[in-house]
Amino acid sequence: MKPETPPRLWPGDIYQSLKKVDVRQVAYVPDAGHTQLIINCQTDADMTAVSLTTEEEGVALLAGAWLGGQRGVLLMQSSGVGNCINMLSVPLHCRMPLLMIVTMRGEWGEFNPWQLPMGQNTERVLRDMGVYIQRADHAEEVGSVTYAAAQLAFSSNCAVAVLLSQRLLGFKDWSK
Repeated sequence: MKPETPPRLWPGDIYQSLKKVDVRQVAYVPDAGHTQLIINCQTDADMTAVSLTTEEEGVALLAGAWLGGQRGVLLMQSSGVGNCINMLSVPLHCRMPLLMIVTMRGEWGEFNPWQLPMGQNTERVLRDMGVYIQRADHAEEVGSVTYAAAQLAFSSNCAVAVLLSQRLLGFKDWSK
């Protein structure tokens, strides 16, 4: 019998950090790593959670939210960062905040070779596009890293990405 996996508490820490900074719009591409956070946001009457067909739609959606007076967050997997590259010029040149929470793939314990190229280059690509990076590798730091990143994004009108390491998300063993 396989040992039971303990529940992940850090999605709740992210959710609480988003509430603390008054995030009202949540744009996301469905992702297993964000499942609990997405559910939390969908069931919150003060948040509007919008499922996207592709990640770059979220940049535009959150620019509109900001212009309308609301704060937002974009949830995606590292493979989706490549889809956003051109759209990242919008918050950069318009001096709008953009908070992104990115679940990493292509790192520790990756089983899918298709995830390696973007996973290994996500941080560099985001930095090259002018995005500030905050990284969380341990569950106990996720809430504070998210809160600090949100404060930076919304007080400085800049793009900030929180990268949630694959080690934090857990090892997927598909060999069995």
